[in-house]
Amino acid sequence: MSDDHRSNGSPRGLSRRAFLQLSAGAGLLGALGPTALRAAPQRLNLREIPASGQRIPVIGLGTARTFDVDPDNASAMRPLEGVLQNFYDGGGRLVDSSPMYGRAESVVGRLAERLGIADDLFMATKVWTRGKEAGIEEMQASRERMGGGRLDLIQVHNLVDLQTQLDTLKAWRDEGRVRYIGVTHYTVSSHERLTRILEREPIDFVQFNYNIATRDAEKRLLPAAAGNGVATLINEPFEKGTLFGRVKGQSLPEWAGELGINSWAQFFLKFIVSHPAVTCAIPATSDPEHSADNIQAARGPLPDTDQRERMARLIESV
Repeated sequence: MSDDHRSNGSPRGLSRRAFLQLSAGAGLLGALGPTALRAAPQRLNLREIPASGQRIPVIGLGTARTFDVDPDNASAMRPLEGVLQNFYDGGGRLVDSSPMYGRAESVVGRLAERLGIADDLFMATKVWTRGKEAGIEEMQASRERMGGGRLDLIQVHNLVDLQTQLDTLKAWRDEGRVRYIGVTHYTVSSHERLTRILEREPIDFVQFNYNIATRDAEKRLLPAAAGNGVATLINEPFEKGTLFGRVKGQSLPEWAGELGINSWAQFFLKFIVSHPAVTCAIPATSDPEHSADNIQAARGPLPDTDQRERMARLIESV
């Protein structure tokens, strides 16, 4: 879901495998090209997908609301092209969408093709309907909208018709039609159900809400994901934008510089991805500058346990 309301303060399988098999920052930076090397010399933090051992950058890109524009409207597409370009140039690769997000899948597919980066992106989307045949039809349509190649990840969106869609996804994964499968939700009340699902089902990813102000996932869900070898995608990283309201007009603490943090967005995102059970956070934005800012949270040092608690206490106090 999008919550970025800050104030100013051909098939893709082979090339994706080649990208994801790069296991060290130096090798990845070489693959990203000279733009990324110039813009972000610090190491890129990667996290492993337990199901495969492949690694992805810890910051991804969400598309809820922000990418729901007319793909044929040049003025509407222009800033989103900047968002995706800046995300990619900064080292970002995982883009998360859904048929629930209006035209977002088509916009992602169109822009990725235009920028010539479709083969490099880790394409994640969702199935959001009831019934086996309806689910298959929707997932096939998503694949075409996002470029026509094999999708990297399909998730059951908000657990709608969970078992029906999971059964299809398991078969698709076995057949090689999708690389990874998962489930999603965006509310704290769903955490217990998500935990039970990942404990019993052979899923690869679980997506849910977690941020510096809403830490409920630390109780059971994050430990369960780590214990069961399930990768995690984090939505609502800015608490629907309210975190920016809490720090509006305030300067970053001096000690944030020790962590390479240059903005409040990076502060919030680095808190999230410093949790060892977090694989990737997926902030959404329609602002190219915010996209460039967000992806920098994937670079440089991450806070340790004591620093995380110091960060949390600061936000509790404002």
